[in-house]
Amino acid sequence: MSDWQKVLKDESISTLEELKSYVAERFGEEVAEREIDVEALGPAFDNFQMRITRESLSQIKEVGDPNWNQFIPSVQELEIVDGVIDSLDEDGDSPVPNITHRYPDRALFLVSPVCASYCRFCTRRRKVGDPEKISLKEYESAFQYLAAHPEIRDVILSGGDPMMLSDSRLEYIFQRLRAIPHIEIIRIGSRITSHLPERVTPEFCEMVQKYHPIFMNTHFNHPSELTPAAVAALDRLSRAGISLGCQTVLLKGVNDDPKVMMKLMHELLKARVRPYYIYMADQVAGGEHFRTTVQKGLEIIQALRGWTSGLAVPQFVIDAPGGGGKVPLLPEYMEEITDDEVVFRNYEGKRFSYKQPRVLEPAAVPGIAAQAHDVVPIAAGKTAKKSRAARARKRMNG
Repeated sequence: MSDWQKVLKDESISTLEELKSYVAERFGEEVAEREIDVEALGPAFDNFQMRITRESLSQIKEVGDPNWNQFIPSVQELEIVDGVIDSLDEDGDSPVPNITHRYPDRALFLVSPVCASYCRFCTRRRKVGDPEKISLKEYESAFQYLAAHPEIRDVILSGGDPMMLSDSRLEYIFQRLRAIPHIEIIRIGSRITSHLPERVTPEFCEMVQKYHPIFMNTHFNHPSELTPAAVAALDRLSRAGISLGCQTVLLKGVNDDPKVMMKLMHELLKARVRPYYIYMADQVAGGEHFRTTVQKGLEIIQALRGWTSGLAVPQFVIDAPGGGGKVPLLPEYMEEITDDEVVFRNYEGKRFSYKQPRVLEPAAVPGIAAQAHDVVPIAAGKTAKKSRAARARKRMNG
């Protein structure tokens, strides 16, 4: 057993009883009795298992703070209003087990059923944590499908968390994908740098360099998740040549505040992670209490765009329910568009006008009516000098 696997096994919390004891020890018996009702939380735990790593626990500073809300089960998970089990209809776009092929040139490849810590808002909670639903035995049909579809140039490894696999299994996947000529890009979707930074070992960093270009989309939702250990893990990945991005989910009670989101984006850039997406929380059953309004997301983007570096402004998207794919949203900056001008507001709300290019009739454009015999051929070098001299003598002689 490797060091990171031992840390995961020995220092994580995975039962409600363990959680209650931990809360009692850290925050007091009264708080534990009030917040961790083992009997009431049982159905939420049964619907979606719990595991919280040592690193994730360290990020919780008080009851009800952003990291508590992300990882501690709540009876609100049982309140289903309009949530859908497979809200993005991933299964509907799954031609073979473990593959979702929705976009023309890229495919999602589920390679791991487990995560280090389980986020209570997980959009794939119907599968994650269940090895029968994301099977490690279903790789071959996935590889065959990818090889048979030359339009696929980009493969996203997900799950669960791919980084929960051993180095040898990850290398096997990299080798198989690199043996398919039309696959150019391999991406890893992982939250391991926040939940189990010990997993980013020197051995992994040495191995992965053989299979570039490799990208990793990390997942940070709050600035407090960028602990020294997380930042050090990101640095190791960056030095290994992995291009890092971040996918953030907009969550009520976690990051639904422009100042918090701006701080998060700045901390990501300092750690050499490019903000990539802010997602609206999906309409997934069990996670509805995390959803904000779309207007809140637009307010946050408006507070970022223009007020900070463009590098710190990710795309704000809704992953369309029912499998429509990611749709970008922007605040309304344009007020009017005509053939003559475009009227718009900038990030400060000031109004500006941009004149549309004038379309001139051919006869009105200087030189447009020139005939072929009027065109002076282009000459170069000594020939060009002689031509200019001849034209000058002709003018002088009238």
